[in-house]
Amino acid sequence: MNGKIIFYEDRNFQGCSYECSSDCSELSSHLNRCNSCRVESGMFMVYDRPNYMGHQYFLRRGEYPEYQHMLGFNDCIRSCRMIPQHMGQFRMRIYEKENFGGQMHEVMDDCDSIQERYHMPEMQSCNVMDGHWVMYEQPQFRGMQTYLRPGEYRNTREMGMGNDEMRFQSMRRISNDAAF
Repeated sequence: MNGKIIFYEDRNFQGCSYECSSDCSELSSHLNRCNSCRVESGMFMVYDRPNYMGHQYFLRRGEYPEYQHMLGFNDCIRSCRMIPQHMGQFRMRIYEKENFGGQMHEVMDDCDSIQERYHMPEMQSCNVMDGHWVMYEQPQFRGMQTYLRPGEYRNTREMGMGNDEMRFQSMRRISNDAAF
C-alpha cells in the first residue's frame, strides 16, 4: 500500500498544494510554507526542518487543518518521510548506555514506561531488528517523538535527536491498527 499526503500552504487546506507519495527532504522546493495537510492513505512522519531533522510527528490517515495547534511545532512542516507498512513481527533491543552498553532488553511490544517495565534509568542506544517504531521522550507516549526504522543506533544523535540530554521513556510500534 502506497501512502499519499497533500500539503497546503495555508491553514484549513487553503492556498497552493503539493501532493506527495514518497519521502520528501525539502518541501520548500514545492511550497513557500506548509500550514496544513491531509493524509489520504498510509502513514508519515513529518519534520519541522529539512532533511528529516528537527521535531517530528507521526501522522496517519486524517485531516490536519492547522499543524501548529495540533502538532505543537514552532515552525511549519519542512520535510516528510513515508513509513512503509510492516506486516511481520516487531523486535528491538534496547540498551541502557551508548554503544550497546549496560543492561539490554529485547522488546516486541509497545512500552508505556521503559523505566518501570525494564528498571532501566534510561535508554541510550538500540538495535531495531524488525518493524518501525516511534520513541517518546516521556512515559505514556507523550512528549517529543522520534521515528526509528530497522538499523543500529549507537546513541541518541544517531536516532535523530540533536540533544545529548534527550532520553526516551516510552515506545510504540507503527502498524495500521496501532492506537496513536
